[in-house]
Amino acid sequence: MKKGVVMAASVMLAAGCLAGCQKKQVQPGDVPGFDPGEQYLSLWVHSIEDTEEGQAYRQSVDRFNEVYNGTYFADIEFVPRNNSGGGYSDKVNASVMAGGLPDVLTVDGPNVAAYAANGIIQPLAPLKEEESSIYLESILEQGTYQNQLYALGVMESSVGLYYNKDILEKAGILVPEAGHPWTRTEFLGILEKLKPLMDEMGGYPLDMTFPVGEASIYYYAPFVWSDGGNLVSEDGLSADGFFNSGEMAEAMGFFRTVVEKKYMSEAPIEHLFESGRAAFKIDGAWEVNTVYQNYPDIRLGVAPYVVGDSWDGGRYTPTGSWAYAASSHTKNLEGATELVKWMSGVESGIRIWELSKTFPSTYEAFGQIDVFQSDENYRMLYEQLKTYGHPRPKTPVYPQVSTSFQQALENIALSGQDTQKVLDKSVERINAKLERYTRK
Repeated sequence: MKKGVVMAASVMLAAGCLAGCQKKQVQPGDVPGFDPGEQYLSLWVHSIEDTEEGQAYRQSVDRFNEVYNGTYFADIEFVPRNNSGGGYSDKVNASVMAGGLPDVLTVDGPNVAAYAANGIIQPLAPLKEEESSIYLESILEQGTYQNQLYALGVMESSVGLYYNKDILEKAGILVPEAGHPWTRTEFLGILEKLKPLMDEMGGYPLDMTFPVGEASIYYYAPFVWSDGGNLVSEDGLSADGFFNSGEMAEAMGFFRTVVEKKYMSEAPIEHLFESGRAAFKIDGAWEVNTVYQNYPDIRLGVAPYVVGDSWDGGRYTPTGSWAYAASSHTKNLEGATELVKWMSGVESGIRIWELSKTFPSTYEAFGQIDVFQSDENYRMLYEQLKTYGHPRPKTPVYPQVSTSFQQALENIALSGQDTQKVLDKSVERINAKLERYTRK
């Protein structure tokens, strides 16, 4: 998605296209099920239809057409991404110029600001309090740009600090309660205590990597937020004093220490945690199902996500996933908003969990899914998401911020380069991308 947003930004520089381009008009009878008197709503999703996720989208659209029969008809088109993130975003970019955007499209949560700033999506029709209050706070925050709600997610996500209960019990380490997470300094002490034991086992205290791509900022930006720092300004239009702040430097120093002390392996080791040779692992919520299905001998636990030493109890844990938005080309904003609400609502959220094991986005959906009450690990991830979930930076140049974060981790934590020089250079690159949004 990142490449696509950059391309979309350049596409939007062309003058006047949005006003002069028109979508192809679909008439009743052109599509099976679209009857006279109904308002036609086109929808693009980023998935392949023949997947669990794709089937969830298809079934949600079918249900929408049943419920709104005689009023609206939604027509879904599957435009899958390719391995490099293109495909879907390439079609969006091309359609911005050609005037062929659908009424509703999916957008990856961190890119809502970029799509909004470049005129690809527009604010949704106003929601009533009882409509917006069903969503997790992180979903509403993710979908809001410059105080206007642009998108609603059907799914949410989280990252866990997983631990092997047998190893921690052997080492005499007690896991803190949800509201009292380990600070960075405390966690370093835990890792140091575990190191001799893990050396004997041929492993490491922590199974952690600095992956290329979106995972780095998704997993590790919380180490900045929990100290009160941010990666960009509140309006998303400046990185100076934020990306190169003291809080950012402290977080990068923590990761450098983890590498230097050999609490983690610099080179990724496949299935290190799952084979019982790591006490902790940082990974997405999918890790719970992976362990349950494939490594039943591992006694899995989820610890509270580590915080900075000056954490004040605020939101800081990872969140964010795909959402629905009304395109700037739709002539039927009310209908598009109804479709967005349906596709992101309770019934659709339960369906996305049942078919793809992806977390839903509404409180009621979580309440109706038994595993989030009965299973301690899923319950912990949900409580973390509900209480402490924090969306990624909202800025029209999010792809540059994400890439810069990953590169900073690699250059500082793995290569030992000067922290402040790396961060200052990153600010120069990010602010250069921001110039087109800040020029008067």
